[in-house]
Amino acid sequence: MTQQADYTGEVSPGGAPDRRTAGALEITKLAVDPEMHNNCYLLRCTDTGDQVLIDAADEAHRLLELIGDGGLTAVVTTHQHWDHHRALAEVVAGTGATVIAGTPDADAITEQTGVTVDQRVGADDRIQVGTCSLVVIPVAGHTPGSICLLYDDGSGRPHLWTGDCLFPGGVGNTQGDAERFTQLIGDVSTRIFDALPDETWFYPGHGNDSTLGVERPHVEEWRERGW
Repeated sequence: MTQQADYTGEVSPGGAPDRRTAGALEITKLAVDPEMHNNCYLLRCTDTGDQVLIDAADEAHRLLELIGDGGLTAVVTTHQHWDHHRALAEVVAGTGATVIAGTPDADAITEQTGVTVDQRVGADDRIQVGTCSLVVIPVAGHTPGSICLLYDDGSGRPHLWTGDCLFPGGVGNTQGDAERFTQLIGDVSTRIFDALPDETWFYPGHGNDSTLGVERPHVEEWRERGW
């Protein structure tokens, strides 16, 4: 596995993307929208050139420039919230990409964007990026159909895209709803922390990256504080 030693994942809206390679997967992180600071991730298989975008959040012109002439196989929308799919219609129109989302959020995404979700996914479904494979992990609570995506190249350091389910310092916002928080912290605990090693590097929907090892000692603190 090749990992760029200078990759930090610290990107800013309007600034340059950050890029690394893991196995046959090239990962490019780009931040958009100075107010919401959304992260968009372009994944490219170095074996085939196939590309998949995670969250067409905003600034379609920048995303289309990043995609370039290589085409786009699919856009995965991690969840239904408006700030994660503002550029979806324009990116799909410009590339013809398949639209993928978690089943419980798919109708809402279509209602908000006017874009049909072509592929509805759930637990253990796989999304191909050329020869690379992303495994779908549903994590409810932030929204009913939020999904995380796991890439494991066998190196012992998996890569996980968490949308707004998990961030450095805590889980996603549940707007003070105790039931939703219980669902979210439960799913994050059992489906992510209990299932994956400390070396797992995760990429959230906003802000900086982290690893499960850095965050693991604090999970019970998050549970106790209730957010």
